[in-house]
Amino acid sequence: MLAQIETWIAQQRSMHLPEGPMGAALRYIGNQWKPLTVFMSDPAIPIHNNASESALRIVALARKNSLFFGHEQAARNFSVLYSLVQTAERYGINALAYLEDVLMRVQTHPAARIDELLPDRWKPG
Repeated sequence: MLAQIETWIAQQRSMHLPEGPMGAALRYIGNQWKPLTVFMSDPAIPIHNNASESALRIVALARKNSLFFGHEQAARNFSVLYSLVQTAERYGINALAYLEDVLMRVQTHPAARIDELLPDRWKPG
């Protein structure tokens, strides 16, 4: 099916002005063909980018909301916490349980091993 689409694109390019709307669209898809079809080379690669789009939407919303914190350091603290929560959720960890555990342990945890408390390495204590 992809080979047929690629053939159709090649045929259509000669029928449209390169700078016209259709010509520009055909040039774009031709230039992006490899990234657009990379999912065919590895079944683990999703055909869509919904996870990426959702993650970016959340970042944009958080950025917009942080404008109204009133203090730059408060916005930075929120960003760090928000990042930890999102990362925990990405790894399938209950974010509340993670934060409760880490906030209790971080005070006595050795600074040289603080990376053990990051969501991707965390083990409930």
